[in-house]
Amino acid sequence: MATPKALVLTGHGINCERETQFAFERAGADADIVHVNDLIANSKSLSSYQIFAFPGGFSYGDDTGAGNAMANKIRSRLFNGTREFIERGNLVIGICNGFQVLANLGLLPALDEGYGARQVALVHNDSARYVDRWVDVEFSGQSPWTRGLGRMSLPIAHGEGKFYARPQILSAINEKGLVAARYVLGEICDYQSLSANPNGSLDNIAGITDVSGRVLGLMPHPERAIDFTHLPNWTLLKEQYKRQDRPCPEEADGLKIFRNAVDYSAGS
Repeated sequence: MATPKALVLTGHGINCERETQFAFERAGADADIVHVNDLIANSKSLSSYQIFAFPGGFSYGDDTGAGNAMANKIRSRLFNGTREFIERGNLVIGICNGFQVLANLGLLPALDEGYGARQVALVHNDSARYVDRWVDVEFSGQSPWTRGLGRMSLPIAHGEGKFYARPQILSAINEKGLVAARYVLGEICDYQSLSANPNGSLDNIAGITDVSGRVLGLMPHPERAIDFTHLPNWTLLKEQYKRQDRPCPEEADGLKIFRNAVDYSAGS
């Protein structure tokens, strides 16, 4: 069976493309970093890929709102191709700034398959500060991205990560099971005496999917948590494993998200 191919977007301030490419490659995909202008010029075609990743970073410096300028560029030049990519049954992920782009494009949650209508937002953190720390998240739902996942620790790094939606939209998201991840109290928060919700997100929402489940938006960065030694408490865990006469794992849980996508795209 052919190896799934992932397109990792870059350009205009995106700065997590190499980590995202590396995570997909570790998970078994062929991953290419492609500049948004090359997609517009059609020197690279989405039709050659099964996974489309919008990485984290600060596209256009967040000068017109986080993810807004990149979303406007994609809306005017690439929206139809992106929508057709989704409708063919392919996978899309937006991480941090990428989640903001997908929300501004109206690709999430796309209630009633209304791709293009903006229904949710990622707004300024309640603290009005940029937050760079680890969180604990609990995954749920039927998305190919999240199957078999439970609770894990992941890093965040954002100033506009508070998930917001009007009450009727929030109710619909919950009723349709589109919440992919929530911030919860867990090992990292307890270990560091941190609050569970780092930004004031409504319903503690850290990530959602569209109605198909194939489009995932996630504020935490799984590509920064793919090795055991990425964990902030790995030295403590190493001693605990040693005293229990157990080998240390080589991987961290963030890699499972990418492996889920690769397995799904490969047909397993």
